[in-house]
Amino acid sequence: MFKKLAIGGILALSLGGFAAQAAETGGHIEDIAFSFEGPFGTYDRNQLQRGLQIYTEVCSACHGLKFVPIRSLADESGLGIPEDQVRAYAANFSIDDPETGESRPGKPTDHFPANTGAGAPDLSLMAKARAGFHGPYGTGINQLVKGIGGPEYITALLSGYTGEEKVEAGVTLYQNTAFPGGWIGMSPPLSDGQVEFADGHPNDVRHMAEDVAAFLMWTAEPKMMERKQAGLVGALFLAIFTVLLYLTNKRIWAPHKGKKHA
Repeated sequence: MFKKLAIGGILALSLGGFAAQAAETGGHIEDIAFSFEGPFGTYDRNQLQRGLQIYTEVCSACHGLKFVPIRSLADESGLGIPEDQVRAYAANFSIDDPETGESRPGKPTDHFPANTGAGAPDLSLMAKARAGFHGPYGTGINQLVKGIGGPEYITALLSGYTGEEKVEAGVTLYQNTAFPGGWIGMSPPLSDGQVEFADGHPNDVRHMAEDVAAFLMWTAEPKMMERKQAGLVGALFLAIFTVLLYLTNKRIWAPHKGKKHA
């Protein structure tokens, strides 16, 4: 009986390994030292603002951010845009008012509008939904060291086009070194010099990909800094509480330890 169970377990592990190996068809993703990574990392406000500009001028033509309230652009832990500029930015959107049934200029209390015209996915949670690092055969071991790697995946995808194209079933596909399978239906969205930044930051494809990836990480985790701060305070509290409990225990039971009872 034990022999049969052992053989069955070995076969199950072998088949699972082959299945995982077959599923591991993703491209190469490089680790990037984003400023917000790690327990003490914070968002780079200038980078987030450049990412917003890239999204507005390029990505918003096909993708929406329906889960992101426009007013959050003024958050000090994020982009920190002045409220008057947020109001002016919101007014550029046309919002369908559910009460009147008519279109009106956007307000900071509105969310970024959804964009379903091109059939492209919403980008609100993309940086959290995508995993860049997996490990051997998709085991996820590398995530323990490098994190999920959503921003790295987005950066690699946007900068991974080789320029090669092919047509299958009437659909044009573009070779991409980061996309699973190597071919993607989205044409290259970025090109060198496509967006001009007021701070003179480099605007080649690689740098723009990193900036918009950081912005998309903020859209998925706008309260990351508050969460990290709360976690740090909680950890310090638990450490102090543990020391106090140890000292209290030692003081109460020290007189009784080592005594022999009849």
